[in-house]
Amino acid sequence: MYSNKFLAGLAISTLVSSMSVATWAAEDTIKVGVLHSLSGTMAISETTLKDTVLMMIDEQNKKGGVLGKKLEAVVVDPASDWPLFAEKARELISNNGVSVIFGCWTSVSRKSVLPVIEELNGLLFYPVQYEGEESSKNVFYTGAAPNQQAIPAVDYLMNDLGVERWVLAGTDYVYPRTTNKILEAYLRDKGVAEADIKINYTPFGHSDWQSIVADIKRFGSEGKKTAVVSTINGDANVPFYRELGNQGLSAEDIPVIAFSVGEEELSGIDTAPLVGHLAAWNYFESVDSAENEAFINGWHKFIKNDKRVTNDPMEATYIGFNMWVKAVAKAGTTDVDKVEQAMIGITAPNLTGGVATMNKAHHLSKPVLIGEVQADGQFEVVWETDGLVDGDAWSDFLPGSKDIIADWTAPIKCGNYNTKTKTCSGQNY
Repeated sequence: MYSNKFLAGLAISTLVSSMSVATWAAEDTIKVGVLHSLSGTMAISETTLKDTVLMMIDEQNKKGGVLGKKLEAVVVDPASDWPLFAEKARELISNNGVSVIFGCWTSVSRKSVLPVIEELNGLLFYPVQYEGEESSKNVFYTGAAPNQQAIPAVDYLMNDLGVERWVLAGTDYVYPRTTNKILEAYLRDKGVAEADIKINYTPFGHSDWQSIVADIKRFGSEGKKTAVVSTINGDANVPFYRELGNQGLSAEDIPVIAFSVGEEELSGIDTAPLVGHLAAWNYFESVDSAENEAFINGWHKFIKNDKRVTNDPMEATYIGFNMWVKAVAKAGTTDVDKVEQAMIGITAPNLTGGVATMNKAHHLSKPVLIGEVQADGQFEVVWETDGLVDGDAWSDFLPGSKDIIADWTAPIKCGNYNTKTKTCSGQNY
């Protein structure tokens, strides 16, 4: 027989235990990893994306969270150090138990993270334009593929501005090199002579542009309309555009069309040397739509600064986050394999007034816009596609890629499926 004192103690112990379980359940959250550089050369671009994810989490929690649980941000700083991205991704998944990661900007950071994400079966939403030639079960690419940015930009320069000579200028890493390889093949296919294509690469954070801009000036002074297609990333853009101004190269002389310069990069700098130059994106802050107005207002309210701008990778983050929330609700779980399949076919409003769809290649359907830099650091849209363009993971202009497709639906379920040999040469189910 147990004494009344023992039974009373047992009852209290049980009550305390049940209260602890109840408290734990109430405090249980779904953890969301945020993997963006908050220091180093890429902080100029990536810090805003960290803030965007925090805003989206805040807004979703006010709606009741996901699956009845609050979302909790786990923010790390890979500090523009590409190997550190892999370490931080492993930390987020293995130590912090995140259900999803929103992060990376450069392709070299994504390439660093990719084997970790695949090994641990994590889930990454990548919100920036990239070079293609990749499709992973564990990654959703919400930024532009080359056929949603680089190819239309070249078509615009060629057809609308009459450009005949081409400077392909980029930061020295995988995104510019692969994109320029695609563009060089595309230009040659269009009949552009090898002598009319000049390719130049510089390291991250490059600051001495005097001789390079002088070379561009000489290259463009030989009687043919010349343009620069820029895949220069990060804070190197500031001295690059400044040097263009120093040497008197205006947009009328040699227009620059950039793939990595948006409103955030232009904020707080003298835009006088940039006026008239161009950028190709899928969104600009200046777009007139009810969705965009609401997003900008929400951003200013969250960040408590009416002068903070929005940009394309923010829209890609916004779309990807909303799609993930929908997919988790649809799957009834944060299990990666189930969410991955639920994501395909999910739709969400974009900020230009249309609807984005997540396609079977893990890429979005997106409009393509060309914007001209204005004195206030905003862009005036001067050209856009008639409708949405589906992202193509594999280039039609590279011999090793033109027969490859990405299709993560049954029966293929493969990111690099050869349509001729009917074989999958990489990751699949």
